[in-house]
Amino acid sequence: MRKTIIKNMIAVAALLCFPFCSCQQLEAIKDSYPNTPQGNFEALWNIMDTHYCFFELKQRDYGVDWDEVHDRYKTLIDDRMSDLSLFEVLSNMLGELKDGHVNLYGKYDVGRNWTWKTDYPSNLSPEIRERYLGDDYNIAASGCFYTILSDNIGYLVIESFSGSIPDSKLDAILNWFSICNGMIIDIRGNGGGILTEAEKVASRFTEEKILCGYVKYKKGPGRNDFSKPEPVFVKPAKDRLRWQKPVAVLVNRECFSSANDFAVKMKALPGTALFGDRTGGGGGLPFSSELPNGWSVRFSSAPMFDADMNDIESGIDPDYSVSLSESDRAKGVDSLIETARKWINDMILNP
Repeated sequence: MRKTIIKNMIAVAALLCFPFCSCQQLEAIKDSYPNTPQGNFEALWNIMDTHYCFFELKQRDYGVDWDEVHDRYKTLIDDRMSDLSLFEVLSNMLGELKDGHVNLYGKYDVGRNWTWKTDYPSNLSPEIRERYLGDDYNIAASGCFYTILSDNIGYLVIESFSGSIPDSKLDAILNWFSICNGMIIDIRGNGGGILTEAEKVASRFTEEKILCGYVKYKKGPGRNDFSKPEPVFVKPAKDRLRWQKPVAVLVNRECFSSANDFAVKMKALPGTALFGDRTGGGGGLPFSSELPNGWSVRFSSAPMFDADMNDIESGIDPDYSVSLSESDRAKGVDSLIETARKWINDMILNP
């Protein structure tokens, strides 16, 4: 598992109450093991074994056998090993799951696996995107910019959901775009953030309550002890401006966590389509626990699905697969933006 200091941690919706992932149960696991390399190893493996939610999926996609992982990594643990060596071994063990929501937080570092995005082209050129925004774009909030393109299409960039986008700002954006024929929302490179912020934005693009997915919760220590699927809806923002014209959402592999969830919600809405490549995933609600030595571990605890009960942990396929071609890149043209513009203009001409 690659390790680095994460400067911009992916914020999560706090105070979510999961039926099985209680602090008391996790504390009991922590207190059952001594603060030794072996004790910390066993505590971490057992926390994941009883609370992680994607073992079946990871075995299907990557052949991960969590029992085999235990036996293999146990041979690397020695009570004389240094903290740095222990951190590396434990981080590598967690990396077997290839889950961007699984992190080990030590004194000097954060263990992570980011192959969900680093193994793929980004399909984004920040320099070309800046050309489309121009010099006179509007700033709605940190990482949230918008302008009107030459063919009267609104262009909104949301780089992150980690900060608040106030309702008043969303009203201002929609009011500014009211003369436009359609809107492009560019969330490429958005690594996620606060789930409720993504929900807030999506609520501006529907006039009715729309089923967009399901969520299940752990209800026991067994690896497949889950509740029945509970429906998740996109609900229209009450007493706020809402958009009723075509919407194109630009996505890439760097769209993760709440950005992945935003893509799921928008894809379920009428008059909306996703352009780009498969999102990065991150379809499990994260929870945290602590090891005997004070290190903390974050893990996916509640699996989420789309409206057809397909898991979203591995990402969402776009409605229109588009890559940033080298020829367009050389000309300073964004293939995804141009394809989305054509789609919107076609929608206006052929409603």
